[in-house]
Amino acid sequence: MDTPFILHQQQHRVVTLTLHRPEARNALSTPCLEQLVARLEQADADSGVGAVVIAGAARFFAAGADLRELQQQDLPAALADRRPQLWQRLAQFSKPLLAAVNGYALGAGCELALACDIVIGGESARFGLPEITLGLMPGAGGTQRLIRCVGKARASQMVLTGEPIDARTALQAGLISEVCVDALTLERTQQIADRISRQAPLALRAAKQALKQAEEIGLSQGLAMERQQFVTLAATDDRREGIAAFFEKRTPNYQGR
Repeated sequence: MDTPFILHQQQHRVVTLTLHRPEARNALSTPCLEQLVARLEQADADSGVGAVVIAGAARFFAAGADLRELQQQDLPAALADRRPQLWQRLAQFSKPLLAAVNGYALGAGCELALACDIVIGGESARFGLPEITLGLMPGAGGTQRLIRCVGKARASQMVLTGEPIDARTALQAGLISEVCVDALTLERTQQIADRISRQAPLALRAAKQALKQAEEIGLSQGLAMERQQFVTLAATDDRREGIAAFFEKRTPNYQGR
């Protein structure tokens, strides 16, 4: 039986996936990443799940990729590496994905946070891409997502120096949306996820897709795509239920159709 590197918990419509490689500071080895992606794909296919939270440990969210794996990797092995496909599958997760970050989120750990829709940081959170100090560079979206998130100057400084930023700086830069005391980071993230999970599933999926596309396409294309998604939702039962519930002053009962 495979060693469980991902702990799974569900409360109501929120699944929490906790990285669990304490001996390696939650370094994202290939088996760990495979288990995470498998859990995400299970959640994506489960109509009883509305949102997913990824969490780590108190002192480290994830300390990066597994350097022992990289040390053994020559050029042919790098070309055949299956991790890029795993990261692509993670990026295709269609439901809201949140990260609760305490301690260090470095390298692949930072890239994992960047791949999430919402990141909540504890006061101890540190975000960094130190690959340059090892003769490497980020290879799982770090350069591309970070610059879209925090801008050219901040991204360039982080990538080219390898120096991390603290939670307050990450908040000011737009990398995370809230800072809270460490003891409440996971609870606060789950609270936000719970609120999200109560919304109409089809609307959530469409809104997430529109937000992701905004990072990848021009404004005119994005506006057209947004309008298309908006019109598509007009034909759903959930839209009718949401408006009816508003006027009837009751909680909507969404069915995902």
